[in-house]
Amino acid sequence: MSQPITAWLSIGSTYSYLTAMRIRELVTKENLDLTIKPISIRRIMQEMDNIPFPSSKQPKVDYMWRDIQRRAGRYHLPIPNVPVTYPLNYFDQANLVGVVVNQQGRYLEYFETIYRLWFLEGIEAGSPESLHLTLKKLNLDVEQILNKADKETALTVYRANTEAAKRMGIFGVPSFTVENEIFWGDDRLEDTIDYASSND
Repeated sequence: MSQPITAWLSIGSTYSYLTAMRIRELVTKENLDLTIKPISIRRIMQEMDNIPFPSSKQPKVDYMWRDIQRRAGRYHLPIPNVPVTYPLNYFDQANLVGVVVNQQGRYLEYFETIYRLWFLEGIEAGSPESLHLTLKKLNLDVEQILNKADKETALTVYRANTEAAKRMGIFGVPSFTVENEIFWGDDRLEDTIDYASSND
């Protein structure tokens, strides 16, 4: 067994489409000891005065969408229908539901399904339609999950995870940590796994 890995994830990140589509299989294949921390990367970025892909920088935004398509092809993933709605209008809703689903051990399924709907079908992540469809696909009790996501308990966990990410030095997602080592970006996922395996 390799060293434990913590995944700091935030639905709303565009490049996280690639991670959402790949990570479940990698966890099984590599027998990873993975802890998931749903966070608000938007809050962290706002505090850092960091807007990664502003509409004022259209060439950079265009590059991002095309780069995600290219990398999806490299991984033999479905090529996303981009651009999609970004930034999300329902960012916190998507991630608060993620907190609740994570407590039930179903986060990675939720992560993949909500990104599939967003990037392949154009259904904005976190919207009422998105959440209902995603939770139904996972055979979860929609009303129960949404009620829990709306309570202070979920918000407390969400905020605590975000503060923990800040203390760790997380500045973008997806990010992965092995003890105090930070690996940022989907393209560092395999590096994380290699590091966890070689330092156990």
